[in-house]
Formats: sequence, structure tokens, C-alpha cells
Amino acid sequence: MTAARTAYETLEPFHVLAYFNPGVGEAAADTGLDPHAFYVGARGAPLGDCAAAVVTSAFYNFSPQLIDGAWARARAAGLGTVAQRRYRMLDEQLRAILGERADSDEIAELATGFGALADGIPLGGRPLAAGWAAAPIPDEPLPALWNRIAVLREWRGDNHITLLVQHGIDGIEASVFHEAEHPDPSIRRRLMGRRMTLLTRGWQESDWEAAIDRLAARSLVERTGDGHRLTAEGAALYDDIEAATDALTEPVWSAPEAGELVSRMRPYVKAVIDAGVLPGTRKKD
Repeated sequence: MTAARTAYETLEPFHVLAYFNPGVGEAAADTGLDPHAFYVGARGAPLGDCAAAVVTSAFYNFSPQLIDGAWARARAAGLGTVAQRRYRMLDEQLRAILGERADSDEIAELATGFGALADGIPLGGRPLAAGWAAAPIPDEPLPALWNRIAVLREWRGDNHITLLVQHGIDGIEASVFHEAEHPDPSIRRRLMGRRMTLLTRGWQESDWEAAIDRLAARSLVERTGDGHRLTAEGAALYDDIEAATDALTEPVWSAPEAGELVSRMRPYVKAVIDAGVLPGTRKKD
């Protein structure tokens, strides 16, 4: 496994805690927003008070209709207000999960270390990462650590979108392509499933079906009795895109100091996983 893939697999649960935790509903309610608007506003806030089309472009696999409404509501609530409430939620949730470790001096050290990595990445052609890199860093160590990792995570995502565009795979097709059954079950993937993807990304069943048809016309997927799967050609392309994404991010993660930072994060990530709040996890006694 490459250093870039190891970093992604290790750090992703820490990042997605922002989207799946017991405090999301209360935080959204405090801002007067529904979950979609809170998500879009908090994640897109570093892009500034821009047109919804800019956010749709950066989020890529979300329905433009969902972004249009959610972004308008978030702007009305105040992007700064939404961002600050999300950071407060993260601080509360991470403190509840980490306990005494939440006040460890290592948290600030890790935030500084990942910040140094983020400061060294090329941002040309990476709009969402560039926005996050320019956004204010929270004063509290735990949200600051999450923020620095978010820059690197969104940078990887921007790189991934570049490759999807290169291969002519649009937003809904990217979701359908990713959720297709892979012929190699040993390949680790974070899947949401059709229902949850449609719910969270704002697409309709007709959009999903049409995307399957377009990908099938390119011999990238084929229908099964209850879904769809990658063809041999589709699986090869899927693997190539993943490998190319890792290759684009590898220079940052192959440095010795990067590997050390990722290793030091493992206990904190494990605590998040063991808390049982993320999809597919169960709280450990």
C-alpha cells in the first residue's frame, strides 16, 4: 500500500466525524438549517459568498438542485456562523470521544505538523483545497487539527475529480461508478449504497438509472438482478483512477515526517472508530 493510500485510509474516519456524530442535528438546528444546508454551508464556507454553481463544481457528485437550495439557505444563515458552529460541534464531539487525551499537548503538535504538510501542497487547479487552505484556522487545538487534515483531504478530492473529468465521468456517474460491485472483493472501499447516496447527494432514481445506462453504453458497468457491477474494463479504469489519485498525492505523504504524523494519529482515529458513531461501526465496551 502506498503512503498516500495509507494516509487516506487512516485519516478519513477522523475527518468524516464532522458529518456523522450525535451533535450534527443540534448544531444544524442552532443555525436554523436543515442537515443538507448545514453540510453544504460548513464544507463550502471556505469558498466564500460565491454562486451555487461554484460549490456544485467543487463538490462534483452532488445534484446542482440540492446545492442551489442548500447553499442559499446557508448563505442566509451566515457562512461564518455555520462554520463556527460546526467547529464547536467538533470540539464537543472529539472531547467526548477522547476524554483526557483531548487536552494532550500532542494534539497541538499534530495540528502544527499537518499544517506544515498542508502549507507545502500545490493548490493550482484544486479550488476546494485552496479555499480550505486560506480559511481561518480555529484557535482550539482539536478543531485546528481537524481543519489541517481537512485541507489535505479536500486536496486529495480535488485531484480525484480531475481524473474523473479526464475520463469523462460526470457527477452522478461518479457515484454510480463508485457504488458498482467490484469483481475483486478484497479491494477496500467506503460504500454508501444507492439509497443513502441518492438521499445525501440529492439525485433522483431516474438520474441513477440514466447514469447506469450511460456507463453501460461505455462498457464500464453491467446490470445485475438487483443492481450493477463493474465490467472488466470498468474495474480496470476504477483501479487506474484510484492508483492515479494516490500517485498525485504521494509526494506529500512519502516524506518521513508525514509517515510519523499518520502513525501518531492512529490512536485518536481508533478512538473515533471505537465510539461507534460512524456508519458501519459499533461502539466497543
